[in-house]
Amino acid sequence: MKKVSIVLNVVLFVLVGILFYLHFAKPSGPGNMATSAAEQHSDSVLRIAYVNIDSLEQHYSYFQVKKEELSKKQESIQKDLSSRAKALQDEVAALQKKASTMTQSQGEAAQKSIMQKQQALQQREQNLRQEFVGEQQQFNTELHNRLDAFLKKYNQDKGYTYILSYSDGLSDILYKEPSNDITADVIRGLNAEETNQAK
Repeated sequence: MKKVSIVLNVVLFVLVGILFYLHFAKPSGPGNMATSAAEQHSDSVLRIAYVNIDSLEQHYSYFQVKKEELSKKQESIQKDLSSRAKALQDEVAALQKKASTMTQSQGEAAQKSIMQKQQALQQREQNLRQEFVGEQQQFNTELHNRLDAFLKKYNQDKGYTYILSYSDGLSDILYKEPSNDITADVIRGLNAEETNQAK
């Protein structure tokens, strides 16, 4: 009985050794080519640069012009809505003064007119806000497209693997190497393109 137990232990030991070898030995053949390719890729140089979005917004002329346009549009919308709301308030105040001299039907008609004007004002506000948000989204899309197109050209001879965006306080990047900051190059290039398009 002891001999059987010893033989089983020896067999198990040999089997574990074989499994260990098969598991950790490098595979040969076609599978090995995939491993080599992966190893080569991991050994290749990873080049990363970043663009400071805060600086880009401050110094990119297209951004500044569009931001000013949107700011003026927002101000214009606010003035328009405030002016109409004031006119409606004045009309309500005038009707309240006349209320004692009006008949019931005149009062009801005036109240109905005020309610319609108030609803029209609310609808106008909603339409103008939606239009403004649409313009903001269109601007953001255009800005992204311009930056993307420029970076593709810019990177043709630079060879960066990734170009990241960085913003003070809003970025997931914990550390940035100043020598990898290409913001000034990008701003110069974008502004040069803007100048050329304006000619």
